[in-house]
Amino acid sequence: MLKEKIETDFKAAFKEKREAELSTLKMLKAAVLYKEKDKQYQDNKKGGDSKPAVLTDDEIIGVVGAEIKKLRDSIVLFEKGGRNDLAKPAAQEIETLMRYMPAQMGEAQVRQLVEEAVKESGATCAKEMGKVMAVLMPKVKGRADGTLVSRLVKEALDH
Repeated sequence: MLKEKIETDFKAAFKEKREAELSTLKMLKAAVLYKEKDKQYQDNKKGGDSKPAVLTDDEIIGVVGAEIKKLRDSIVLFEKGGRNDLAKPAAQEIETLMRYMPAQMGEAQVRQLVEEAVKESGATCAKEMGKVMAVLMPKVKGRADGTLVSRLVKEALDH
């Protein structure tokens, strides 16, 4: 299970005093814990039992993906502000987090899936992008960058 892998890597980074990796894994563990608490709260609100919530690997991949997206957004802002000294550590954090993501699809693979999703959804213009995304996202979730997917869908619908 992915949560155990993160914990094992955290302990190894701690023992070997790899501070940058340790910091990233602390942040990831906190994000996972927050998501578990939120899931437990939502379950309790629906009248479920009060046992601790445990995230599935797919849910953890979602958390990792969200953290990567935040870091990518930060890098863009750091670079715009001329703060490359802050962009480099953020890029290293992304590198650490990518170990917990499934193998990423290349642009050609995503482009092919976009074409199939456009045909399947019957979308013909950019206003119908939501239809395409609804078909496409389950196929690429966690395996492709959302910005890339969005750009390719827009390109496909603009033609």
